[in-house]
Amino acid sequence: MKTTQLLGKLYLIPCTLSNPGEITVAPEDVLPHSIKRTIDFIDYYIVENEKTARRFIKIIQPEKSQPNLKLSLLNKRTEVSEHNAFLKPIFDGYNIGLLSESGCPGIADPGADIIKLAHEKGIQVVPLVGPSSILLAMMASGMNGQSFAFNGYLPIEKGEKKKALKDFERLSQEKNQSQLFIETPYRNNKLIEDLLQNLNGNTHLCIACDITLPTEYIKTKTVNDWKKQKVDLQNRPCIFIIHKM
Repeated sequence: MKTTQLLGKLYLIPCTLSNPGEITVAPEDVLPHSIKRTIDFIDYYIVENEKTARRFIKIIQPEKSQPNLKLSLLNKRTEVSEHNAFLKPIFDGYNIGLLSESGCPGIADPGADIIKLAHEKGIQVVPLVGPSSILLAMMASGMNGQSFAFNGYLPIEKGEKKKALKDFERLSQEKNQSQLFIETPYRNNKLIEDLLQNLNGNTHLCIACDITLPTEYIKTKTVNDWKKQKVDLQNRPCIFIIHKM
């Protein structure tokens, strides 16, 4: 929909944390009404995957005309030189929705580059409320919500990973700061082995898996206590949090 103002706006639209095509968690439970209203009046979108984006939009607004949607792809293969073109409709008075593949745009998400560019161009950025696996995991962990850091992925090489874990553990103790990170789901079980092998036995470890799904699993224990329990998290999206008191 074209606005009556000179410039459109960039709306940051969160997505469910599960497969957007599944409604095992009803969108009404995790997505506020504002997202439905926003999708209703926006035809231009910047998305990571066209198929899943269209599916999500159809679930949220079944009456939305799919042929009228104009989707630009933003993923690891997108060239930076394309970013300016993505925002061009805003200067023609159209609003654009930045839709994450999972969770909130700009948080552990390539959309941050588009948001930065929008600020540089004087475009109003409108964030909408929705699920963030990082914040939900932190909320449920019982760790320090006053000071925490998200560190993305750990190194793959064994020696570098061990050093990174030791560094994060040291930082958590020195700064009283919880340290969060993620892993590619098929490497989860190997990462758990590395955590239990390299961290101090008294360090607290939270594993938050399948957040918002019926299979949700969130537990915080010391490393010593985790060693007494066998968990299988292979191919399940997880957030890991450590904190050495």
